[in-house]
Amino acid sequence: MIKESFSREDTYNIGMELGLNAKAGQAYCIYGDLGAGKTIISQGFAKGLGIDEVVNSPTFTIVKEYDEGRLRLYHFDVYRIGDVDEMDEIGFHDIVYGDGVCLIEWANLIEEILPEHYMKITIEKKLENGTDYRQIMIEEV
Repeated sequence: MIKESFSREDTYNIGMELGLNAKAGQAYCIYGDLGAGKTIISQGFAKGLGIDEVVNSPTFTIVKEYDEGRLRLYHFDVYRIGDVDEMDEIGFHDIVYGDGVCLIEWANLIEEILPEHYMKITIEKKLENGTDYRQIMIEEV
């Protein structure tokens, strides 16, 4: 499925729709360049789960847990990991195969340890359509 976003609000709303439909045990892997909108879609996703807390990328902590929504959310930002072995130290496999839902920003950096099935969200800027335009592809892998 391909969605178009013409603003930050559109991107947020696409994330919120995904969060509203998320189920326990799912992983959502977000791909996109710096500034593509990964955090904005994550914020909308959290809102769709009923999380009112401010959601920011956990760049320096790798994972942040939110438990106030209808499902526990584990929000990963793996941009700064040096090696996938670092993911073992934070209990990645227990979390991703648990009963919460996972959002993984920069998932391309840990592809070899991603679960067999996940939702892949690819956000692309298309500057010819304007600086705020994003094409968001959502596919089940």
